[in-house]
Amino acid sequence: MKRIGMLTSGGDCQALNATMRGVVKGLKNLYKKDVEIYGFINGYWGLMREQYKLLHSKDFSGILTKGGTILGSSRQPFKLMNVPTEDGLDKVKSMKDTYKKLNLDCLVVLGGNGSQKTANLLSEEGLNVIGLPKTIDNDLWGTDMTFGFQSAVDIATDAIDCIHTTAASHNRVFIVEVMGHKVGWITLHAGIAGGADIILLPEIPYDIKKVCKALDKRTEQGKGFSILAVAEGAISKEDAELPKKKRKEKIANRPYPSVSYEIADQIREYCGKEVRVTVPGHTQRGGSPVPYDRVLSSRFGAKAAELIKKEEYGKLVVLKNNIVTAIPLSESAGKLKYVSPDDDIVKDAKLLGISFGD
Repeated sequence: MKRIGMLTSGGDCQALNATMRGVVKGLKNLYKKDVEIYGFINGYWGLMREQYKLLHSKDFSGILTKGGTILGSSRQPFKLMNVPTEDGLDKVKSMKDTYKKLNLDCLVVLGGNGSQKTANLLSEEGLNVIGLPKTIDNDLWGTDMTFGFQSAVDIATDAIDCIHTTAASHNRVFIVEVMGHKVGWITLHAGIAGGADIILLPEIPYDIKKVCKALDKRTEQGKGFSILAVAEGAISKEDAELPKKKRKEKIANRPYPSVSYEIADQIREYCGKEVRVTVPGHTQRGGSPVPYDRVLSSRFGAKAAELIKKEEYGKLVVLKNNIVTAIPLSESAGKLKYVSPDDDIVKDAKLLGISFGD
């Protein structure tokens, strides 16, 4: 009997259930009835606290299109993984103990950067682990695509699409703030897809004067409105040059709900334009996965089942050149995939006339 543990960790996204379904369907076809699936409640927390349930095929029926996660999720910061809980629980030891108590053959972890760092830690501690790359940010190093990303892009694009009509009706500047603290992939793709005039990313610090110059240029061309797609982690050149500690302090003490409201005030001051801010927020992580993510998740799940059958553990399932394969967890752990100013997609966007404020 093959005994497999599974958990979803970190922020939720639209295709977690679809991916778990793919894993289970793959395992059931490979092992027939000789497999048991244990789902841990609320991510690594459940693994630490022995909170789990034995799952059956019916639990995965009808969840291909269902967003969120049927197991629940929680954030367990990797940097605190070796710090005991408030009640003195040794987190790593407790997770290993639960794994061994259930006599698991493998633990499947669906999560992003921090979750996969913990997955790699458990692998180094001797557990059999398979990672599946989940994050709407598409920032997990080693894979061309993460599941959840395309669904988030579609929602953010739809928000920009909807803003176009009201922006045009009132001849206003609209800022649409898109998720992405450290990495701007969603903003970049949604900005291009939604026809944004200016895209501001964490990786490309902006000069507010150049942003205003781009807005004035549109006005001179007889265009009455402009749309900015702004990542929530967008940063000015001035702030980017500060030491990391001072930069964090300045952002923490910023008298605005977010960077978009600060940019809006600056545009009003320097350009004298009327500005509105729209924040889609967590809607970008909600709803049903789009067809692309359903296909990708199903392929990822099938690959995970295949790796388990071959007993090729310590791997992260990834997409490379449209081929689903796997790399060692250690190769990806602790690395982020950033947007580079030299990426072809950025160069193409600039050729289309999109300003990045740089």
